[in-house]
Amino acid sequence: MGTVWFCLVAGMLTGYVILDGFDIGVGVLHLWLSRSDAERRILLRSIGPVWDGNEVWLIAAGGTLFFAFPRVYANSFSGFYLPLMMVLWLLILRGISIEFRSHVAGDIWSGFWDAVFSLASFLLAIFFGAALGNVVRGVPLDSSGRFFEPLWTNFLPQGQTGILDWYTILVGVAALGALALHGAAWLVLKTEGELNVRAKGTAKGLWWLVVSLTLGLTIITFQLLPRYTANFRLHPWGFLFPLVAIAGLAGIKWFLHANKEQQAFGSSCAYLAGMLSSVAFSLYPSVLPASMDPMQGLTVANSKAGEYGLGIGLIWWLIGMGLASVYTVVAYRSFSGKISSAESEELLSLAVIQNGRENDGQNP
Repeated sequence: MGTVWFCLVAGMLTGYVILDGFDIGVGVLHLWLSRSDAERRILLRSIGPVWDGNEVWLIAAGGTLFFAFPRVYANSFSGFYLPLMMVLWLLILRGISIEFRSHVAGDIWSGFWDAVFSLASFLLAIFFGAALGNVVRGVPLDSSGRFFEPLWTNFLPQGQTGILDWYTILVGVAALGALALHGAAWLVLKTEGELNVRAKGTAKGLWWLVVSLTLGLTIITFQLLPRYTANFRLHPWGFLFPLVAIAGLAGIKWFLHANKEQQAFGSSCAYLAGMLSSVAFSLYPSVLPASMDPMQGLTVANSKAGEYGLGIGLIWWLIGMGLASVYTVVAYRSFSGKISSAESEELLSLAVIQNGRENDGQNP
């Protein structure tokens, strides 16, 4: 049961990165791609009906981690207290910037929230990547399984580490590139006209960056942390996961060139799924490795909940996540198709008229 729940937690986190990853990527590209307020509205409308639903998967993954591996949940949330608070505030800022942008008319107001949305998305991508880098690198767990890391120490990935060092920052930059590419692929799928052309050109440029970062980070990880090659040597079938990532990267390039937009976005999803599955396969049976003494790491065996509880919980997990999956599918099917530029201009005109009426009522 411990292995089953390890796979479920890894799968839910992968699902969150795929779903919320593209709207974080849209936020990263928000000011880069748009040339006018109307185009910025189109970018926001491309994620508007789904962005908050996507974040439900992060909450569900956290709840699943708490249920299945309570020691990991407790120790990691206390050890990563500072960066988790920063991530929480970044998520809040992204949400309120989307919701507050149109509440008051004016270029200054909308421009301010556009900047907040873009900056929060940019930092969130890096922090999520750095968090993954910390899990892969390991944290300074003591004999009781507890730890605390400052934001940084000497920027070295060995010894008394901090949240940020050159390795975790590199993982953060790689995550930023991957999510920006994912967001660009989503915008290629959802936009039309000049904005679509710009999104496609950005995706093609980001593809080369992501390929370089993926290759370099993989080589550095296996040199810095050679223990992660063990599972691939013992179980060669695990090479299926990196092959999925490679096929996804190749598919993005091929389908963008062939103007097959749905397949290009699907390939981006496959790349992210393959990369994160490769990380999970390399980590197993570790859930939170120790950087100082590998024997003090938290594993599936020493951190899982009771077998009986995990068995009963699996039944309720299947029911709950089945309903969530149905809702997600229905929401995305209802939201299928491109965002019409003409419709966005019409909605903008209606908003301006409505704001004007409200101002006239306040100042007769």
